[in-house]
Amino acid sequence: MKRQEVASFYKDLSSYAGKTVTVCGWARSIRDSKTLGFIDLNDGTSFKGVQIVFEDGKIDNFKEIASQNVGAALRVTGTLLATPEAKQPFEIHASEIVVEGASTPDYPLQKKRHTVEFLRTIPHLRARTNLFSAAFRIRSAAAYGIHKFFQENGFVYIHTPVITTTDCEGAEMFQVTTMDLDNLPKTEDGAVDYRQDFFQKQVFLSGSGQLQVETMAQAFSKVYTFGPTFRAERSNTPRHASEFWHIEPEIAFADLNDDMDVIEAAVKSVINYVLETCPQDMEFCNQFVDKGLLDRLRHVATSDFARVTYTDAVKILEEHNS
Repeated sequence: MKRQEVASFYKDLSSYAGKTVTVCGWARSIRDSKTLGFIDLNDGTSFKGVQIVFEDGKIDNFKEIASQNVGAALRVTGTLLATPEAKQPFEIHASEIVVEGASTPDYPLQKKRHTVEFLRTIPHLRARTNLFSAAFRIRSAAAYGIHKFFQENGFVYIHTPVITTTDCEGAEMFQVTTMDLDNLPKTEDGAVDYRQDFFQKQVFLSGSGQLQVETMAQAFSKVYTFGPTFRAERSNTPRHASEFWHIEPEIAFADLNDDMDVIEAAVKSVINYVLETCPQDMEFCNQFVDKGLLDRLRHVATSDFARVTYTDAVKILEEHNS
């Protein structure tokens, strides 16, 4: 099926204005009078959706469309018109609307703000909300920006194992086993007999790919790994996570200043890439999630990072803790 993405209209409206387009997406809201209706349709390719205008007589199934519920999956064909004087920059005047998937009246995401606690109860739908759609697009852009920086600077991407026998950083680890925990095989001295396990030894989810990339750096000079890391540390603080994605570069023939140069350049590069790629998502976060976020990020991206020795850092902490 040939269709256009809503994001393409925001990027290059002049190429589509006045032309017939086809879009597919999910209804964020549907409202109608007797002969005229409006749909806020979002296809997930951009933060903002597109307004669909449908009229009785212009489409054959006006009553069917007007009776649809929020969350319905629709395919819309119509003329894209620029609307510079309106709230939205463009809208589609529909000539055909097809219901690809109906929704129900009890669809949980209505046109109102929902708490994060509520959204945790419907994880399969939360990506359709402004908050989580923005978060996932930003995360996607950040991940690509990380790879983009290291690839453009000559680093080789190393896929380090997720299941490992090594503990690189002394953190608590999650153990992986296929054995029946209610009927563990034992050795003669009563210890668990891991020879009966799948790998015939104790294995864990990786807490770091550091060991593997350190060895690879001895062959490729500049390498990095970026992937899931697991820590079995019992903590309820927002700064500790049981699973997170870990960036670990390793450079041969480099000193501490070289390392700091890479860190500073990488952080600035990723920030700039996300700001450039996700302006609507970042503006939403700046307005509704963390006011002042954009100013702080721009400050980081345009400022030199302060560099202090460990000894001086300890002194600063002591001075501010007395």
